[in-house]
Amino acid sequence: MARDWRGERRPPRHTAVPIGCLVRFVDPIPPFELTYDDVFMIPARSEVASRFDVDLSTSDGSGTTIPIVVANMTAVAGRRMAETVARRGALAVLPQDIPVPVVRDVLDWVKRRHLIVDTALTLSPHSPVSDALALLFKRAHGAVVVVDDDGRPVGVVTEADCLGSDRFAQLHQVMTPNPLTLSDPVDPQDAFERLDAGRRKLAPVVAADGTLVGILTRTAALRATLYTPAVDAAGRLRVAAAIGVNGDVAGKAADLLDAGIDVLVLDTAHGHQQRMLDALGAVRALSPTVPVAAGNVVSEGGVRDLVEAGADIVKVGVGPGAMCTTRMMTGVGRPQFSAVLECAAAARALGKHVWADGGVRHPRDVALALAAGASSVMIGSWFAGTYESPGDLHTTPEGRQYKDSFGMASARAVANRTSGEGAFERARKALFEEGISSGRQYLDPVRPGVEDLIDAIVAGVRSSCTYAGATTLAEFHERALVGVQSAAGYAEGRPVHASW
Repeated sequence: MARDWRGERRPPRHTAVPIGCLVRFVDPIPPFELTYDDVFMIPARSEVASRFDVDLSTSDGSGTTIPIVVANMTAVAGRRMAETVARRGALAVLPQDIPVPVVRDVLDWVKRRHLIVDTALTLSPHSPVSDALALLFKRAHGAVVVVDDDGRPVGVVTEADCLGSDRFAQLHQVMTPNPLTLSDPVDPQDAFERLDAGRRKLAPVVAADGTLVGILTRTAALRATLYTPAVDAAGRLRVAAAIGVNGDVAGKAADLLDAGIDVLVLDTAHGHQQRMLDALGAVRALSPTVPVAAGNVVSEGGVRDLVEAGADIVKVGVGPGAMCTTRMMTGVGRPQFSAVLECAAAARALGKHVWADGGVRHPRDVALALAAGASSVMIGSWFAGTYESPGDLHTTPEGRQYKDSFGMASARAVANRTSGEGAFERARKALFEEGISSGRQYLDPVRPGVEDLIDAIVAGVRSSCTYAGATTLAEFHERALVGVQSAAGYAEGRPVHASW
């Protein structure tokens, strides 16, 4: 077998490895396309002593400090999600069906959020318990801060406080009064130690005048020492927004750029089409000072055309998403690992980057996408089942909590995007869909918040880097040694939660 300049074995050129690809394969890969389940990584000699020595910052201009992007799905990306993930270094893309005035409000709201302290849910002492129960699951911290008329915290209410209480009882009757408070600015380690010493899971954070700033949990204090927020030049949390390729593309793009978005995303299911190229031309004519992402494509030719038209980042993926029915409806798409492998190599040759969009269900999938060359990985449905997603929380008769999710090419999403059109045109477009209109995304009772999922993903990716002997994502892509496995090989790696 041929060897590369490192002396490592390389597959022969007739295999499906794209020219310019840095990923090394341990053996010749088969003559068919690969998904994330089809591949694995082999550990290498490493001098990286700890996963904390790994820097996961991206180099694609998005400003993220971890390689995670929340997909622009209506059921996933809203203001709570955008605030929370940016505080941990990721980026959320607001969907294209959100009106520009609403996007402006969301941007203004998110960029005024604290970089350490979470936004508090607040009610007055005379609010009923039912109001608190309706709010508690809007945030993973699981508390409502009771404030007086001057905005000073006088108590804290959790679900445990409300259990067994009359729903019409007033909060001052059930709250924990005179809570421990932390002063802003907050030192995360000191805050953790104070909470731990006081046997408190959380505490309101107050300004010098005693008014409420937000809320901090013990876990959030720890996270503040492990993550670096994704911030703009003014030190505010970053947010991206998407537009489609139809209608007044230049006008919509200009409005979003004027609103202060940090990344502009041009999004359509079939990105390798003339409308996308025209849309990119219209956006480039505005001379945007932020990165422009566009997609979706799955081929070298698609990447080349989008980059030449003006894309800085190309979104890769057709059909791998959990809510997407494109492959079953049309037969069109491509297994995601092979798509990312080829597209990342093509983008690198042009000095650009790709986001791997869809198909990830485990932290290993994120690591494999990064090994294949993606600068970041877009996650949608996986994050829909969290407290921070925009949907309402439901409970099954068996007590399982879930949120509704739907694909962005589904009849439900099309109806949202065409709400301003006439009834006849809306009805015509609703006849054709390539997505699930209502899917249940169950909350993991162990990891119900998006930060819990980010912890798991980041821990997995950092550990993957240590196995490869890499301290950065660029090194990881160069050093990753990939093999191809059977379905039995994949099954062997799954944990067994009960004896066999």
